[in-house]
Amino acid sequence: MNRADTPGSATERLSRLLAMVPYLVSRQGIPLAEAADEFGITQEALVKDLELLFVCGTPGHMPDDLIDAEWDDGHVYLRNADPIARPLRLGVDEALALIVGLRALAEVPGLHDREALERTMAKLEAAAGDAAAASAQVSVEVEGEAEALAAARTALARGRRLHLTYFVPTRDETTQRDVDPMRVVLMDGRWYLEGWCHRAEAVRLFRLDRVMAVQVLDTAARVPVEATERDLDAGLFVSSPEDHEVVLELDPAAHWVADYYPVEAVDELPDQRLLVRLRAADTRWLRTLVLRLSGTARVLQPLELRHAVRDRAREALAAYR
Repeated sequence: MNRADTPGSATERLSRLLAMVPYLVSRQGIPLAEAADEFGITQEALVKDLELLFVCGTPGHMPDDLIDAEWDDGHVYLRNADPIARPLRLGVDEALALIVGLRALAEVPGLHDREALERTMAKLEAAAGDAAAASAQVSVEVEGEAEALAAARTALARGRRLHLTYFVPTRDETTQRDVDPMRVVLMDGRWYLEGWCHRAEAVRLFRLDRVMAVQVLDTAARVPVEATERDLDAGLFVSSPEDHEVVLELDPAAHWVADYYPVEAVDELPDQRLLVRLRAADTRWLRTLVLRLSGTARVLQPLELRHAVRDRAREALAAYR
């Protein structure tokens, strides 16, 4: 297991803390190393979380209102955390959202371990009770994706090539591509087509709501033997050695960037600033982002992007004069 050296993004840290409190309350005196291993972080990162819990509690800010955390002897003790000591439970609306998502996943061709999926849906439906019946009337369809998704499934079933008119937002252009489909996947509420792109001569992932037009061709799909499906366990966006390494300095008003975009590292700086490192195949969208943040974000690397932001800002100011 790879352990995180830093607490992580605000969203990740909040999720971990909410799970950590009931875990530690029910395991008083657990060794620091064992607790850190359970949450996949280093002991240093766990101590930072405990230091944050030490100043959390119910309104009033009196000593009895705050969580009492001790770890000086290498064992963790957590007290006065009863209000949030119970494990988190799904609400009915959350359970229904999961049921709808699982039903959409069940429609994916070639899905492995379908029995596990059906068992999970059955448990969720039983927990949600009568309200789960309402989910049966929900149509799982994202506007703009239905036609492309149907064509992709047809091409997969028939072993045919697809012709796509595909919009690339980072370059603000529409491209024509012939793609031999390999699979369709549902990730983060969006459908994607993965296939061999003849334009790129490589495996590519296409977001189906960005497909402007699609056609199933009579040509048989011929995916090269060396083409392999991307491992999506680490997420949709995997950096390439050819990508540009970008370093941004973010003021508090721009901290959301570190949560919203996939980043490789986040370091804390004085005055509540963040140093964010990420990789990007095309930096034009970053230039637009930094300009939109109006001085709350600064490019440190690469110098080409830093100069591009400066020049574009000067051009905008000159237009007013």
